[in-house]
Amino acid sequence: MRDYILLGLVTWLARAASDPSRYKAQQPMLAPLHSPGSGKYSVQTPPLDTDWTYQVGTDPWPQYPRPKLARPKWQSLNGVWTYANASGHDALDHPPFNRTLSKEVLVPFCLESALSGLQGERTIHSWYRTTFTVPGSWDSEDRVVLNFGAVDYEATVFINGQKATFHRGGFFSFSVDVTSYLNGGEEELVVFAFDPSDSDSYVIPLGKQTLTPDHIFYRPCSGIWQSVWLESAPRSHIKDLEIQGDASGLVNLTVVATDGLPSVVNITIHERMTNSIVAKHVANAGSPVTFNVPSVKPWSPDSPTLYDVTITMGSDTVRSYIGFRTVKKVRVNGVQRIVLNDKVIFPFGTLDQGYWPDGLYTPPTYEAMTFDIKTLKRLGYNMLRKHVKVESALYYAAADELGILIMQDMPSLPSSLKPNKIQYAEFERQLKLLVNQFKSYTSIFAWVIYNEGWGQNKSHKPDFELTDAIRHLDPTRLVDSASGWFDHGAGDFSDDHHYASPRCGTPTQYVGTEEFHPSRIGFEGEFGGIGHNVSANHLWKVQQAIDGINETYEMWDTVETWNARGHFLLSELLFQVQVYSCAGAVWTETTDIEGEVNGMMTYDRRILRPDVVTWNADIKALYDASEYRSKENR
Repeated sequence: MRDYILLGLVTWLARAASDPSRYKAQQPMLAPLHSPGSGKYSVQTPPLDTDWTYQVGTDPWPQYPRPKLARPKWQSLNGVWTYANASGHDALDHPPFNRTLSKEVLVPFCLESALSGLQGERTIHSWYRTTFTVPGSWDSEDRVVLNFGAVDYEATVFINGQKATFHRGGFFSFSVDVTSYLNGGEEELVVFAFDPSDSDSYVIPLGKQTLTPDHIFYRPCSGIWQSVWLESAPRSHIKDLEIQGDASGLVNLTVVATDGLPSVVNITIHERMTNSIVAKHVANAGSPVTFNVPSVKPWSPDSPTLYDVTITMGSDTVRSYIGFRTVKKVRVNGVQRIVLNDKVIFPFGTLDQGYWPDGLYTPPTYEAMTFDIKTLKRLGYNMLRKHVKVESALYYAAADELGILIMQDMPSLPSSLKPNKIQYAEFERQLKLLVNQFKSYTSIFAWVIYNEGWGQNKSHKPDFELTDAIRHLDPTRLVDSASGWFDHGAGDFSDDHHYASPRCGTPTQYVGTEEFHPSRIGFEGEFGGIGHNVSANHLWKVQQAIDGINETYEMWDTVETWNARGHFLLSELLFQVQVYSCAGAVWTETTDIEGEVNGMMTYDRRILRPDVVTWNADIKALYDASEYRSKENR
């Protein structure tokens, strides 16, 4: 099989030499990990590009980054900053204030990505610098708040030579009021980023990132990888907002004010994109609020209805939105089922890892990001499992709008290292951050704590404690405590992983787990994973990745045989839905990634492998079988 790949690379090189215009922006056979350029920003040539790579420009991600709490006065700080590698933590003793750094970098793209302009290697300690001017149209009495979507892994932020804040956790947003640090002219923003990934003995939540990529573990993402922006807000303003709705129209809402005082809050709910008011309510900030909205249209993948929300507290007004849906685990005709809005649903989707060959963790554009979700919907999937990665707020808002359910994984600790008490406590802290920051998004229907025992404390007690902690923070969703292998009985799912054939809700003894028990949801958290050879045009041209292709579970030389094998595996899953206690499943995976070639699409998103008509029919058969078995009088 490797000979096939290498032959494809040789053929590709020969064609490129004879007609270079046919292969614009393609990389030579094997891409270096480090190609830093001249210092001025330009897109580095990635090992593989996409149709969006060269559309990004120098004003990336202009969309407002936080749709659940949006302000009218804001300014994007995305764009070209300057960058310098730092020697280590001791560099914090000598910050590079008042000077332009040696290289230019495009924020918000991982330092290791081509779109950052660096395509760096081992960018563990880094300096960023930019300047900004607060718009003169902003009220001088208001506060200026600086926001970061995510910085991997630690960020120390300086404004005009003064430390403004520190944040730890590579997947989560943070904000700081910087008003007192401003001088009223050109302001200097300097960020020190530290990302150890899996270097030395560091044990941090990192998902699939590694400094030594190896088949199912990929090039890491360091530094600022989500949007940075300023906003203007009154002195007493809405700092945080939690908002959820159930299928009956019950709203659960908490407004957190900066001063912590119980200020009066006015809430107005509209039909989406209209001035048609469906509900009004008056409450106090700082305490949970509940009220009913009459005659709501529930949200579902088939009908993703959302409502716009306006919230006013004093002189502060923010925009948000809400979807109404209820998720439960219910025993139906002897099988534990997932019920959405009082109707049995069979969640079936892909393992979605959210990697891009040009931006790594960060999609090149909003259009590119939504392309993946739209493609899954086109194939008939109603769900995806966001695998050991957290996306931007815009991603979850897009999922809400487009209508796809999400199982959200907690990014795992390194798979090969056992955490100590301090490291495990940090994992728990960040797990709670995950739930608190994203529980307002309608599309998320389940939280996943562990994947295949990676970083898992193998005793029973922590599994139950973390499950209880999530349920306390968010009682509106299901909890998959252990997706694959080391299942101690906590949570709502009995989740099996098995390649390539499924083994969903069957009485068979699961590998590394307790036997399936019908008191929990029978679920196939990963199966499929079948590979398909493609030409070198669509491969990640890095030697380690090419070497790892041999590790694919199964390989098929044509898309026709790949589809035939996929049809057979889906037929096996259908039988398990018809006969056993199978109530949902996850196919591996949405796209190829580096050395993995088992996606619905190639890594560059240019080839869609499934025969759409056949896959539509096979997936619909799963939904129909689940519905048939759930009928009371059949």
